[in-house]
Amino acid sequence: MEKRTIKEPIRKKWIWIVLVLIMLAIVPWYLPVGSAEPIIFGFPYWAWISTFFSLVLCGYLSWLTIHEWNIVEDIEEAEREKVVKK
Repeated sequence: MEKRTIKEPIRKKWIWIVLVLIMLAIVPWYLPVGSAEPIIFGFPYWAWISTFFSLVLCGYLSWLTIHEWNIVEDIEEAEREKVVKK
């Protein structure tokens, strides 16, 4: 079994900074007012920007859960299972 160190991702500031930047990029508030042109494949370009950053957010959150969320709860559950099996 792979031995993992316990990480507290909520305390890492870079995680929250990247999350806030992605959330700000999802809503294209930085575009000029009334800019619906150009239309790309029938959608305004701001819709493509929003969709792209939504996918970036999904990928970022998936990566975080796989690589950064090694919490105590997993270890406690494994120990609890050992006690129940005895």
